[in-house]
Amino acid sequence: MLGLFDKSHKIKGTVVLMPKNVLDVNELNSVRSGGVGGVVSGLFGAVADVTGQVVDTATAILSRNVSFKLISATSTDAKGNGKVGKETYLEKHLPTLPTLGDRRDAYGIHFEWDANFGIPGAIYIRNYTYDEFFLVSVTLEDIPNQGTIHFVCNSWVYNFKDYDKKDRIFFANKTYLPSATPGPLVKYREEELEILRGNGTGERKEHERIYDYDVYNDLGNPDKDVKLARPVLGGSSTYPYPRRVRTGRKATKKDPKSERPASELYMPRDEKFGHLKSSDFLTYGIKSLSQTLLPSLENIFDSDLTWNEFDSFEEVRDLYEGGIKVPTDVLSDISPIPVFKEIFRSDGESVLQFPPPHVVQVSKSAWMTDDEFAREMIAGVNPNVIRLLKEVPPQSKLDPTLYGDQSSTISKEHLEINMGGVTVEEALNGQRLFILDYHDAFMPYLTRINALPTAKAYATRTILFLKDDGTLKPLAIELSKPHPSGDNLGAESKVVLPADQGVESTIWLLAKAHVIVNDSGYHQLMSHWLNTHAVTEPFIIATNRRLSVLHPIYKLLYPHYRDTININGLARNALINAGGIIEESFLPGRYSLEMSSAVYKNWVFTDQALPADLIKRGLAVEDPSAPHGLRLVIEDYPYAVDGLEIWDAIKTWVHEYVSLYYPTDDAIKKDSELQEWWKEAVEKGHGDLKDKPWWPKMQTRQELIQSCSTIIWIASALHAAVNFGQYPYGGFILNRPTLSRRWIPEPGTKEYDEMVKSPQTAYLRTITPKRQTIIDLTVIEILSRHASDEIYLGERDNPNWTSDSKALESFKKFGSKLAEIEGKITARNNDSNKKNRYGPVQLPYTLLLPTSEEGLTFRGIPNSISI
Repeated sequence: MLGLFDKSHKIKGTVVLMPKNVLDVNELNSVRSGGVGGVVSGLFGAVADVTGQVVDTATAILSRNVSFKLISATSTDAKGNGKVGKETYLEKHLPTLPTLGDRRDAYGIHFEWDANFGIPGAIYIRNYTYDEFFLVSVTLEDIPNQGTIHFVCNSWVYNFKDYDKKDRIFFANKTYLPSATPGPLVKYREEELEILRGNGTGERKEHERIYDYDVYNDLGNPDKDVKLARPVLGGSSTYPYPRRVRTGRKATKKDPKSERPASELYMPRDEKFGHLKSSDFLTYGIKSLSQTLLPSLENIFDSDLTWNEFDSFEEVRDLYEGGIKVPTDVLSDISPIPVFKEIFRSDGESVLQFPPPHVVQVSKSAWMTDDEFAREMIAGVNPNVIRLLKEVPPQSKLDPTLYGDQSSTISKEHLEINMGGVTVEEALNGQRLFILDYHDAFMPYLTRINALPTAKAYATRTILFLKDDGTLKPLAIELSKPHPSGDNLGAESKVVLPADQGVESTIWLLAKAHVIVNDSGYHQLMSHWLNTHAVTEPFIIATNRRLSVLHPIYKLLYPHYRDTININGLARNALINAGGIIEESFLPGRYSLEMSSAVYKNWVFTDQALPADLIKRGLAVEDPSAPHGLRLVIEDYPYAVDGLEIWDAIKTWVHEYVSLYYPTDDAIKKDSELQEWWKEAVEKGHGDLKDKPWWPKMQTRQELIQSCSTIIWIASALHAAVNFGQYPYGGFILNRPTLSRRWIPEPGTKEYDEMVKSPQTAYLRTITPKRQTIIDLTVIEILSRHASDEIYLGERDNPNWTSDSKALESFKKFGSKLAEIEGKITARNNDSNKKNRYGPVQLPYTLLLPTSEEGLTFRGIPNSISI
């Protein structure tokens, strides 16, 4: 066969790329000027939409300014490395195909080839133009004995001088373990990883793709104000934390251990896709919120203190039903920002109106019921904190030498009043008592939190009873504060019992509000930020530093990292930074991230797998005869029931995929890249916990399968469960308040008299005020949205992500299984016997339905933490 091609001939190829200026939302209107580079930049910005004449002109410039060279996977040069072919250039612009998607342009290219060159395994690319472009893919056609070869690139390519005059390399979509890499490609594989690791010094530049580790030392801004100083998180036993991407910025003047803030944070260039897509507008909106809306609202508050209070529940509902009046300049300040046109439904120039949250779309008052309060602990936005209660009274794990006696004051008598004749002993033995316990998380910080200007908070414990109909019933709420004479003298606690009449019912409603304020803060900082966003970033860094794009585990995990470093960088800049949106609108205030560090001390990677999490919390017991090998203690537990199906589908897919490349445990041990990856993820990425005995040793196939399944679960389903319900549940601030500004009033005080006279006023003066409500709602509305080009679990952005037909077949089965699960979830939501699935608010639990449309949908599992 090869004899037919002994003489040199041309290989046809197609290059798909996206020009810079139609991509970067932060530079939509910027065009670099000067020389040919400026012309190319301007032309790039117009390529997708302009006439054929302009396209022809752009093509003429590109044709001699972007070059390609093939690298052989089968033939070597004198040094034993893959032969490098002759340089060739982009040719004519091809007609845009619908399959390319928006803003993508295809170009023809031809390579000289002969039989002695062998099979191409990689491509060198050099960009001579002034501006970067986003290279999507390269496809070679009619390779003898090979057919079509795909190169999936998805990378920004800058001017070659930015790479020290070196070419960028891209590999074909083959999959090789390190030991099985074709000899001619070994050097190229190793060199590319060395580039991605960098040398650990200097300040990172925009064009670089270097992945390295650093501590969270950029949250504060002590040079601006001493009140904005924050401790360094990570690198110490006092404040352990996962690592972030290193930027290498200069230190602040007042704290040499902290980095200076920057308007634009470095991230490896390919982490910041910059597509012209709705998710860019979403993240841009968050940044604009911190820079524009917050100062505007601050000015209103300073000029009119009464404006900051809601006077009735009806006024809160006006946020969605009729709009509330705000000064004209607020809306005019934010109206140019695209995402806010969608979020703020404005009537004229002075009315602000949010979309109605799902929780009040059917009933305006069902959120107040005890049934809904309890149901949201297993089917709300924070469904993985509740645990089985094993003793009464519940016990604290806080050090008594530091915090004194923290024993609970909840007694059997408190509980049995509302247990319908069942005794506490019977309920404990029957696994019918549960606890939502925030006591130990908040108590060490309460003295400091309550010293903040407006905070008046408790640490809470809530006891619940599993009724015969499978729903939960709250029995008692304990509200605790540190002893006024010192934290080491123990807690002062009061127990509040359910009531539906008179002032006692108002006190009970306020007690529930204090529980939710604890829950909201813990959810945002721990369940959401720490347990998904922060803990995933070290795995992303390690994967890019130690696993080649040719490695099967890189190909498995890569889609579950999409946009995460980008959104985490944005969070450090505008959400979790000192004086940022989270500190502004959630209870812990300036201690928010410090509290998450305390929780990270007890984070266990292996417990993040859903079955392990359920068992640890006492919500499931191992049972080989039960679905998924677990018997749920609360049978109608929507998050767990749906989640276990998703978990099993993920693990089955991972098992099948891993088995294609690792026939034995010995193959795991001998994989040098895999071992370096895991060692670095543990010892550097999660270095503060590196000595914990629970880390998998990565010596067996089972350890690899379980670890990869856990990473995928965290990045996809776990994040979806705790993120996309934020606005549907929390958009109605009465249902999920984020701040508490008053303790429960004591008899004889004016606050108590106000509570008797006007329960609504007492509630509104206790919870989040108007300004922080608007900030909170704006942020969680953005965070709860799906982008138009979101990629969901069971999908890939390119069908040619691997050339391995068996892997593609297994992946197709994974997608089919997820579609089957979606049907089962829908059927469960239509089962009226499953009361926890829709509850008094008539809101079906849809957060773990795998697919979704664009927007605020209360469903959908993206592949990655992309918002």
